[in-house]
Amino acid sequence: MEIKRQLIAPLLLPLLLQCLLLRASARRGGIAVYWGQNGNEGTLADTCATARFSYINIAFLVKFGGGQIPELNLAGHCNPATNSCRVFSDQIRACQRRGIKVMLSIGGGVGNYSLSSREDAQSLSVYLWNNFLGGGDASATRPLGDAVLDGIDLDIELGSSLYYDDLVRFLKSYSRKGRRVYVTGAPQCPFPDRLLGAALNTSLFDYVWVQFYNNPPCQYTTGNTDNLENSWIRWTTSVNAGKIFLGLPAAPQAAGSGFIPAEVLTGEILPVIRRSRIYGGVMLWSKYWDDQSGYSAAILKSV
Repeated sequence: MEIKRQLIAPLLLPLLLQCLLLRASARRGGIAVYWGQNGNEGTLADTCATARFSYINIAFLVKFGGGQIPELNLAGHCNPATNSCRVFSDQIRACQRRGIKVMLSIGGGVGNYSLSSREDAQSLSVYLWNNFLGGGDASATRPLGDAVLDGIDLDIELGSSLYYDDLVRFLKSYSRKGRRVYVTGAPQCPFPDRLLGAALNTSLFDYVWVQFYNNPPCQYTTGNTDNLENSWIRWTTSVNAGKIFLGLPAAPQAAGSGFIPAEVLTGEILPVIRRSRIYGGVMLWSKYWDDQSGYSAAILKSV
């Protein structure tokens, strides 16, 4: 019996170590980034080729609702009015072949958008399905061409909170058509979010990247991680979502406040927040500012 134990133990040890490594890797997160609001941030293909990002939010659809014709604004990258944004279709597919999920972000800090009724929310969902997701065809009406995005991101910072819960339900209903439609959101860290609170209560969000910046009561300030960590606990214990991400500015100039030096994030904050079972990773605003700071490269191995 003693001989058998001596023989079996060395065989089990590598299996045990492999299980521990798999469990550790399962707790690792990814980096999400917003791309599209600065023509000097490189192409979408360049962004995905860095191999640093797991999620790309193409920003933004800045006009929708209330009978308006939806309008895509990709800053200096292209002009939807001349169909020049369709060039990104092949780049979107190239990103997806790398396993990167690509979403269209609607809203943003500048724009003209709101939903006036449940019917308005349904109308917008039909538009998004036919023009960016799996509906429609390869006609010139699709602003980004015939590529099929993975989902829709809600970065609602203006207007009313009404009917975004209906929009989320309508969007998720398209998942029954054979391809999963991801719904993501970027609420502000004061809880509950004034504009996305009702939508988040649907429990249908796949990823929620909470903006822990421009809000001093719930963000990092020099020498103080408590406000952020307490807010993180509130979000991760109150919101039923697939994964929750720590949303941060990628450089001090990217936001009015809330920038966290990379060494503070990796040494003090990530070891704490990664304990959450729904930790998803870090979201960065934006690709342009990340280019200036090298932030994603500095934190990648710790995320």
